[in-house]
Amino acid sequence: MQPTFVLVHGAFGNSFSFAPLQAELGLLGHRSVAVDLPGHGFAATYPRAYQAPQDLEGLATTPGAIKGVTFADSVAHLIGTLERAKRNGPVILVSHSRGGMAATGAANRRPDLIDRIVYVSAWCPVDLEVGAYYAEPEMATVDTTGLASAMVGDPARLGLMRSNFRTADPAALAAFKAAFLADGTDDEFMAFLNTFQPDESLDIGTPGDRAQADTWGRIPKTYIRLTEDTSITPAMQDRMIREGDALTPENPYDVRTLTSSHLKWLVDPAPAARILGELAEF
Repeated sequence: MQPTFVLVHGAFGNSFSFAPLQAELGLLGHRSVAVDLPGHGFAATYPRAYQAPQDLEGLATTPGAIKGVTFADSVAHLIGTLERAKRNGPVILVSHSRGGMAATGAANRRPDLIDRIVYVSAWCPVDLEVGAYYAEPEMATVDTTGLASAMVGDPARLGLMRSNFRTADPAALAAFKAAFLADGTDDEFMAFLNTFQPDESLDIGTPGDRAQADTWGRIPKTYIRLTEDTSITPAMQDRMIREGDALTPENPYDVRTLTSSHLKWLVDPAPAARILGELAEF
């Protein structure tokens, strides 16, 4: 029976970015569903202050719908989607970037709903909380200062993270392109940037939400490395793989590699679709 691919986006993302990948999967004969985690997609907030001409003072204080959305909310929403997908046969859960955290949380709670879990340059914390990995040597080359230059408002007061992806600041745009799509054209970069939403949840879960050997560890798992990624570096991706393998040495990652930045695999999705298609051959 053909599996259903359940696709989970990363920070500031939504289901829209998976449309090209879903088209490729569909043309290969595969069924897929792209998830919008709570507060994302059409549930996102785009304040009027975000529109041109921008009102940066207003943008720094305008409330956003994602305030109060918790990690547990995202996991529960994803589990609901997995339950529905499982009624139709096997399920392959595919996550990207921060989406790996929600995928791991769902796998910890309901491993029975997932026939394979796939991380595409995604976070799957085992030894540390996600925030702590940014202080590790593997992330030393990440330009957090450049990315932070577009942050707006006080997260503690807003109750969320807000980034001005519609900035015209050349330095901020250059930092975004270097981090996300250095191997893409300027037009591809601007098109993708305009799919991002400005707000993201602050909640990244608890130590108990790291991968658990007795649940997550029972699921066959694949890690797709992105060799040109400067947001989650190849060194950090390799660390995620090592930590997962050490946690469940009897069930190591099946490791695949794509030559891609953090987002290029979604802009040119045919190679990724071929890999996923191979994984669908139970």
